[in-house]
Order: sequence, then C-alpha cells, then structure tokens
Amino acid sequence: MKSMLPLLFLLFTGLTFAQNSTKRTLKPSDIYRLQNLSDPHISPDGNWVAYTLSTVDSIKNKRNSDIWMVSWDGKESIQLTNSPESESQPNWSPDGKYVSFVSSRNGLKGSQIWIMDRRGGEAKQLTDLKKGDLNDYEWSPDGTKMALVIKTQPDTAKVKVPKPIVIDRYHFKQDIEGYLTRKPSHLYLYDVATKKMDTLTKGSYDETDPKWSPDGSQIAFLSNRTTDPDRNENSDIWVIDAKAKASMKQITTWTGSDTAQQWSPDGKQIAYLRSTASDNYIMYDQSVLCVVSKEGGEPKLLSKSLDRPVSNPRWTKNGTSLMALVTDDRTRYVAEFAVSDGKTTKITSGNRSFTALERHPSGSFLTAMSEPQMPTEIYALEGGITRRLTKHQDSFLEKITLATVEGFTSKSKDGMLVSSLLYRPANAPVGKKLPTIFFIHGGPVSQDEFSFDLTRQMFAAAGYAVVAVNYRGSNGRGLAYCKVISGDWGNKEVLDILGAADYVIQKGIANPDKLGIGGWSYGGILTDYTIASDTRFKAASSGAGVALVSSMYGVDQYILQYDNEIGQPWKNFDKYVALSYPFLKAYKIKTPTQFMVGESDYNVPAVGSEQMYQAFKSLGIPTELIIYPGQFHGITNPSFQKDRLERYLVWFNTYLMKK
Repeated sequence: MKSMLPLLFLLFTGLTFAQNSTKRTLKPSDIYRLQNLSDPHISPDGNWVAYTLSTVDSIKNKRNSDIWMVSWDGKESIQLTNSPESESQPNWSPDGKYVSFVSSRNGLKGSQIWIMDRRGGEAKQLTDLKKGDLNDYEWSPDGTKMALVIKTQPDTAKVKVPKPIVIDRYHFKQDIEGYLTRKPSHLYLYDVATKKMDTLTKGSYDETDPKWSPDGSQIAFLSNRTTDPDRNENSDIWVIDAKAKASMKQITTWTGSDTAQQWSPDGKQIAYLRSTASDNYIMYDQSVLCVVSKEGGEPKLLSKSLDRPVSNPRWTKNGTSLMALVTDDRTRYVAEFAVSDGKTTKITSGNRSFTALERHPSGSFLTAMSEPQMPTEIYALEGGITRRLTKHQDSFLEKITLATVEGFTSKSKDGMLVSSLLYRPANAPVGKKLPTIFFIHGGPVSQDEFSFDLTRQMFAAAGYAVVAVNYRGSNGRGLAYCKVISGDWGNKEVLDILGAADYVIQKGIANPDKLGIGGWSYGGILTDYTIASDTRFKAASSGAGVALVSSMYGVDQYILQYDNEIGQPWKNFDKYVALSYPFLKAYKIKTPTQFMVGESDYNVPAVGSEQMYQAFKSLGIPTELIIYPGQFHGITNPSFQKDRLERYLVWFNTYLMKK
C-alpha cells in the first residue's frame, strides 16, 4: 500500500493543476456575467425569501431584474418572473399567498403594482394609476390595504409641444431627475379588494417611506415641513391614522435628519436613525440609532458613544433590543443594541461587509454579505453564524482567478494613520515590484471595504497591484476623521494618498516608476488634486470630476454644500480660487490623464471634465475625453460599463506597462 502513495500524490497534484489551469483572469466582458442580488424579504411563515436578481443581456445591451425566491433551508431556488421588462420591490402579502412587485411590463408608460401566486402562474396587474409616478408601497398588516407613495406628475398625454420648464426653486437641479419643479410626493391608501384609493396627505411637501404600525391603525412616514425644504436637509418622522382626512402628528423634532423608522413589535416605540449634525447641510456625518415613544418626546440615543455610522435598524423578536449594521474601519458588521441602556454586542466579525438585515419569524435574521473574493449573496444569520442561501455567483467565480486583498496602515506626512486595502494579482511573482494603480473611492463620505470590487479586481487581473485608500473624509473611522476635510478639499486627502504611495514603495510592493491613479466622482476630483500636487504618477484617469470649483456654483446639484461649507462666491471668492488649484495650476501637471463623464450628469456635470481636458490639450499634456451619451453620474449602460473598463486598461497599459 505504501508503494501506491507517490502515484496517488502525482495523480492528485495533476488533477489540482488541471482544475487550476482551466481558470483565467478577469476581462472587461465579465461585467456581463456578474449578477446582482438585492432587496430580500422573508415570507410571513419564514419558509421563503423573495429577492431581485439583476442580469445583463449583452446582445440587447440591457440589464433586467427578475424576482426570485429561495427556501430558508437553501435547498430550493425558484425564478418567479421572466419578462422582458424589469420587476423590482418584491414583497409578501401578509397571508403569505402572494408576492407583489413593481413593474412597467406589457408596455405600460409607468410602474404599477403586480401580484402573483407564490406557487406559480401569471402575475396580475393590481393598480392602474393614471397620474403620477409610483415611488413606494407597503402592505397593511391585515393585507386588505396598501400605503402608496405617488409623485405628482403633470398630464402630458395630449401635449404635442413640450412647455417651457419654469423654475422657482433654490435647489433646482438633481442628477437623473433633471430640473426640479414643484411635484411633491404624497401618501395614498389603496384598498386591495375594491381598488379604491383615498388621499392621506396633500400640499406642497413630500412624504416618503410609509411604515405601518403592527396593529394597522397608523402609518409612520418621513417629511420635511420646514418653511423652505430646499434650504436644509431636515426630515422628521410623522404619524397619521390609516384613514382618509386624518390629521398627522410630528414625532421627532431634530433639525437634522431622522430616517429609517421601524415600529417596535408592541407598537409603543419607534426606532430610527438620526444625523449627528443639526445643521442645514449634512455631508460629513454618521447616523445614530435612536428610540422614541410613538407619542414623541425625548429620544434615547443608543449608539452615540460608538462613534460609527449605524444603518438598517431592525427590532429583535422580543422588542428588548435592536439589530443594526455598523460601518467600521474597512468592514460592516452586525451588532445588537440593548434598548434599556444602549449596550452594544458585536454579532459578526471578520473581513467582510454586510449590506441587508431583516428579522425571521423564528427570531433569527436574514442578511446579505460580500467578501473580497465573493460578490454579494443572501445568508441566514443564526446565533451569529452565517449560512449561505443563494448561490448565484458560483458560475461567475468558477471560471476566474481573483486577486488577494489585504489591509495595511500607512502614516501621512502630518502623522495621521490611514487604513487602506491592497489588491495583489493572482500568481504575482514573490518579491517583484509591480506597476500600481491607486483607485480612489468617491463620496467622500464612504469607505473601501473588504467586499467584492469588480473594477479593482479587473486592474489586478491585468497585472497591477491596486491600492484603495480610505483618506480623511471617509467614514468608518469616527466623526472627527470624517469632518476634518470640510471646506478644505484636496488637502489632507492628498496627503493620505501620497502617504499610502510612500508605504507601498518602501515595502517593495510598488514600482515607483510605474504608478497610476484614478477614480470616479470624488475619486475623480481627488485624482485631479493629486496629479496637481505630485508628479510621481505616470498615468491617471479622472472620472466625473471637477477642478475649477469657482465655476460650478449653480451648475451642479450641490448648492447647499457651497453655501453652507465654503460660502457664497461673492463673499468668499478667494476660497473658491484656492480650491480650484488643479485647473489654475494645470501648467504644473505632467501626468497623462484620461477624462470620462456621463453626458447627462447633473451631479458632477460634464463641464468639469471638459475644462480639464481643454487645459491639457492647450498645454500639450497627453489626454483624451470620453463622454458617454445619455448617461447620468453613474454609468448604467452595460456596453458603456464594459467600454470604460477597456479604456482604463488601454490607457494605463500605454504608460505603465512599458519595459
């Protein structure tokens, strides 16, 4: 028997090599293969989870989302819808017999609510809204009614020539929505059996996010009812009886933002998230978990001492505590907060990121989670242990090799310790200095986490080490770390990026002669700031950025930020000029830079990229400008997403892969 061991070893290693050799590195077209899971909801009996699965048809160049469900034991997965049009916002009827969803299928001009028997069969259209856009809905606890949120829209069915857009608002433009007129969103009560609809709220204010009380008698919702809602970011929780002509009651009075309200199981309290800041403009902030009586009064702040952003609050079954997601230094974990004293217990750990939370009838929880080498899947969370339910990503992963991801901490020039992530290409030679791309996250109030990131994995697949820097302004490191860049853009963030660059060079990871930098949105803005501050980067890609800040007042959607963070230009123009240094000092830039932007971007309009491109052309610095037709701030067209990845690689390869 002993004589057989060498042969068995050779057979085993040969099989392992054959299996590994069938895998390949990522390529831009793989963006068509990656599926996105979202919006999971548990059936009332706890046996099933409904969710949306988004896939791409590369031939039609179209992304489509369908409704699926998976059994709680994870053994059975069923696709419920398969129409050419997308379905979204799945939910269960309270008796568990039907799955409802929103769609504009069958050629409808606007979205309507549909229902289908969970056991199969064709979906039936439930609502037939003639005017307005359906934004949200929620079943009443007894299943006889729905609370609808409908945004007012003018009747244009008989209008042949568009009318002029008349603007009279302080905040008058927004990405995707375009120019903002006065079209408020209101609450309506829809009777499922008779299809009769009663108006709950009227007037010039918006009402959103309806949540039914457990006994079905009341609805909690959000509204900003200040004198001019455009001039602040307030939102308060209000409660109204679930009947026509009922009066509403204000529950919270914080001048900042109150959101994400959740009724306690006994209906006596409401949990919610409150902004730390009470200012008109809330950018550098983190949400605090609170509980208040359903009658209002002074709230109890459960997570204030945690100094980390909290999201997705959900009551435990017995109502004595709340589960929520906590954003913390490169991770997002699940924690439990005692209602009595705010005592916090960390439920999950590890280098991963949780993104959803819902209570199961048993008292366990449903969650969604991603890891550096695993795109998002849905899991059961039982006793702090995750159990995978869906397996949609297996077909994507079985064909490819992925970069390894590790964390590191660097020290900036002023002594600040900064947390970052390093992507090492699969099978990278040990000890070899690699061409390195710093791909910078947007926001700025967000963070790079131990979660799956296709763009950075794509760079690594092309042979690059990739660095993700959680510069000051990012969340996950406390409020002070986040707020310190307010009104001082392109200063400390650049110090942090350069400090991370020094670290990977000193550690022998990065080839100092082959450094690149890029990013989108605030990541594009920081790309501009960085190449105007340091000439070490040999190539750059600035996506949806802006460098001439002094030209953007009234051009983009950030009027509140300008007025409240750096002041009005006629009062503080020197500040605008100082923040515009990448454009005004463009003659000092040596880095060949690619500029990209969506044609219809109102968030960071195309003019920001166009101005820098023109400056580079005038100065003779190698550059190119790519404008994606019909795209907003986020590029959603699948072929454009693939094109962007391809152009990234061609541009960086041209300057960083030369021998």
